[in-house]
Amino acid sequence: MFLYESPHILKILFCSYFLYLDRGSSKVDEAMDLYQQAANKFKMAKKWGSAGHAFTELASLHAKAGSRLDAATNYVEAGNCYKKTDPNESVNSLLKAIEIYTDMGKFTMAAKHHQSIAEIFETEVADMEKAIQHYEQASDYFRGEENNSSANKCLLKVAMFAAQMENYEKAIQIYEQVAASSLESSLLKYSAKEYMFRAALCHLCVDLTNSKIAVEKYEEMYPAFQDSRECKLLKALMNHLEDQNVDAFTDTVKEYDSISRLDQWYTTMLLRIKKSIAAEDLC
Repeated sequence: MFLYESPHILKILFCSYFLYLDRGSSKVDEAMDLYQQAANKFKMAKKWGSAGHAFTELASLHAKAGSRLDAATNYVEAGNCYKKTDPNESVNSLLKAIEIYTDMGKFTMAAKHHQSIAEIFETEVADMEKAIQHYEQASDYFRGEENNSSANKCLLKVAMFAAQMENYEKAIQIYEQVAASSLESSLLKYSAKEYMFRAALCHLCVDLTNSKIAVEKYEEMYPAFQDSRECKLLKALMNHLEDQNVDAFTDTVKEYDSISRLDQWYTTMLLRIKKSIAAEDLC
């Protein structure tokens, strides 16, 4: 139920509804114009739910009139309005737009809105599994349209969440894939060391021996990685893990962090690795 506080806007909507019931093509066009006016006025008044509802009705009219592109555009408008107040309704509107875009073969547009949905699940709803699902779909569509940069950006989000959810195998696979892809570009080559670093940390969360093998492989793939601060940190941490030296592990991380700040993802992974030393001490 939407509350329309302005009598003028309420009048517009009533006129729109009855004009649509008249079903004449000119009357439907007039109804669309009136819904557009109402939606814009609600946006100006920051009545986001009511604006979303008006854009949804307008999209429905365009769809019934066979104007699929206009329908999709207005479902996106509705989704953007609902995003301010109702994330789930925003997702529903964007999914309707995506259905139209994919049916029309506009996969880049569909990818962008899958990415928007993923961001809603990530930041507003905190449902990481659904965020992963939509980031993966966005990546697939971007890749199909040969937009590898956007595809990799979405995949890196998947890897980040996968690692947080302790699905290290999936995270490693993605980080290594994106690292290899980056090495093919002179502009992106430097960023490969970050993805190798992240992959190696995921390895360390699981197994020390495989971590050593992975780091050796990364050095072969990208010789410059061997001299990086990230690689030197990894080797130092692996030595501390072998020695089961928690204090040295902590000091090494603090020293690195004092020069290159570690974000929350890195901190989480490093704490998990550190706890593995304590767990071995208890065995």
